Parts: sequence; C-alpha cells; structure tokens
Amino acid sequence: MKRKYYVILYIVFAVVFIQSCSKFEPIAPAEDEILDGPIEGLNFGQSRQFLAGDVAFNDEIFTSQTGLGSVFVATSCGSCHAGDGKGTPFTTLTRFGQIDSTGNQFLHLGGPQLQNRALPGYTPEQIPAGAKFSKFTPPANTGLGFIELVSDGDILAMADPTDANGDGISGVPNYEYLPAFVQPFFNATPRNGKYIHRFGKKASAYNLLHQTVNAYNQDIGITSTFNPKDVFSGNNIDPEVSDLTVHNVVFYLQTLKAPIQRNQNDAEVLQGKKLFSQIKCASCHMPQLTTGISPIAALSNRTFFPYTDLLLHDMGSALDDGYTEGSAKTFEWRTPPLWGLGLSPNSQGGQYFLMHDGRAKSIEEAIQLHGGEALQSKNNFTQLSQADKNALLKFLKSL
Repeated sequence: MKRKYYVILYIVFAVVFIQSCSKFEPIAPAEDEILDGPIEGLNFGQSRQFLAGDVAFNDEIFTSQTGLGSVFVATSCGSCHAGDGKGTPFTTLTRFGQIDSTGNQFLHLGGPQLQNRALPGYTPEQIPAGAKFSKFTPPANTGLGFIELVSDGDILAMADPTDANGDGISGVPNYEYLPAFVQPFFNATPRNGKYIHRFGKKASAYNLLHQTVNAYNQDIGITSTFNPKDVFSGNNIDPEVSDLTVHNVVFYLQTLKAPIQRNQNDAEVLQGKKLFSQIKCASCHMPQLTTGISPIAALSNRTFFPYTDLLLHDMGSALDDGYTEGSAKTFEWRTPPLWGLGLSPNSQGGQYFLMHDGRAKSIEEAIQLHGGEALQSKNNFTQLSQADKNALLKFLKSL
C-alpha cells in the first residue's frame, strides 16, 4: 500500500513538473507566420517522403568527401533558402554569358553560373571578359508544387504577345528545349520542339526536377545520373547524389505548403487589395490560378493565390542587365509570385532584398523600379494618396 502511494505521488510530481516546464518553452509560431511545412492531405508514405526530402534539402551539408566542388556557390540547398524563404545578398547567384536567344556562348568558360567559391588548392571562377551577367537572389520555395501544375493552356490564356486588348501589357511564355532527363507534361503545348518553362527569374527551368538537378550541379558542384557533368573539369563523372535523394527533394519542393495570407479581413488590407487591382498590378500579378491533375491527390484541381501569371514581361531599361536565358529578352523577367512577400524579412536578416537581384530594400522601392509594361501601374501607385499607399503596402505585407 505504501509503495502504491509513492508511485501515485511520483506520477503527480512528474505531471506537475512537465506542466511547469512547458510554461518556459517557446510558443510555436502560427502557421501563417512561417513558410515551411507540408501541404494538408498527404498520406503516411507521402509524409515520410516529405520528411526525407526535408532532411536532404535542409540538413545535408556537402564536403569534399561527399562531392562538393571543386568550385561551388553553396554547401547545401537550405543555405540559400533559410526557412524555405528568400535569399540575401550573401547567397545571391551570378549568371553570365547569354545576350540573346541564340544561346550561351560562354558555357566552355564556366557559364551559365559563376562558382565563386572553391576548395583549398582550387581557384574560384571569374566572369570571363566580355560576358554579360546578372545577379539572381534565391527565391522562396513554398507553393512550388502548385505552380508546377498550372497548365500550358492556362498560361497561354494569360499571354497577350501583341497586346491585342490594348492595355499596354503583352506577357509571353519562355519557350526552351527540354534536357534529356525531363519528360513533358501530358497536356504540354510545344512550339517548334520547345516547351513553356515556369521556374526561375527568366522562367528558364521547366519543372522542379529540372530546377533541382540544375541547383545540385550549378550551386554545389554535385553530379547526378541526370546531369553527370562536373562543373570544374567539364567531364562526366560518377553521380555524387542518388536518384532517390533527388526525387525526395523534388517531392519536398512539390509538397511545401502555399503561404497563408494574414489579416485577410482587416479593413485596410481589403482596401489595399481593391487598389491592387484598380492600379492594374493584378494584370501581371494574377491573384488566382488553378492546378491540373496530379499523382499527388492533395495538389489536384486546387485553386491557389500566388499573384503571378508565370509570363515574361518587358520591365524597362533600368532592369535590363544585358543577360538572358532561353527565349527571354534581356529586359524581360518572369512575374515573381507575391505570396509570402510579407514574410520575406524573416529569411533576409530582418529587411527586404527585392527584385531579381535584391536591389530594392523596401516594397515601395521595388514598385518604383518597375518600368516597361509596368510603368503605368508604377505611375498609378505614385499618384495615390498616402493613405491609399499605406493600404496597398499593408495588403502586400499580408501576403
């Protein structure tokens, strides 16, 4: 009886101790305050694959013993996308070598990406004389699986290459050839053997497998069966990352949740949303898109709100770096998704680094850099009252 009393007393003490300690634990952030995490509706097997991809993306740090380099930019995927958010000037990539649709003329000199770091005993790459270049700040990763599933038909429906409706906006898709390891979507709409690409600052990557293989190879110097070319020697070598790991990372990127808008019912946010359409920002930053059919049921036939049309637009001379990719012109950039914009400072050291190269230090500064097809929208913003500007900016920060 006495022993039973001590057992009960011990259990009561343990419960009280655990509860008291829990008061000192940090409060978990709300779902709408973070970018990482899986989409809802994954089954057990899919959840396991998501976690495996998460580990490979965020925890695996490459060394010389595991294939890093000999020249490289980063040592892991997650080092450029902290918390699956945007990068900073310290993680910004340099792309070089292509000036028009005829292709990159500097591939034999290290193009299209500058590997600015090297293992001991090796020399980092330098931009070759005469090569045009551009800085690309790493984007946020969330919601990419939704974007991958927007059909060619929907993208083409948003395109207006001749500005037939006379609104001054003439977005076009970036058509490019597929690498051998990429299979086209079943409903793809090719043109002269080229396919609509969706990912990257210039929409130069077709799907998330294409994007992932390129990142392993160009960012970390890691070969795979998909791309066995060593960025240092130019020779084909044995794979340094397994097919399983690549596919796990692709699945992880496909199933990261979409950013959740905050303060959706706030009166000022709602006013800003209305102004966003009124000054024609929504002509390129399309609020709503729909996915097609996916083998991942949780992604099939979903309506989502990325604020992009995935098209290339003339952004004016101020944003013309003289460098391009695919069929894009040097002054054309893919409309970046705006979802997650308000959370960008979380991964950017507490401040904004916006536009393709991070040159804008605030949302308002980014708006003022818009030119070309976006010039009228910029002028419309400039003419707003301060109260309306504040409402629009509050809306954008809620995304």
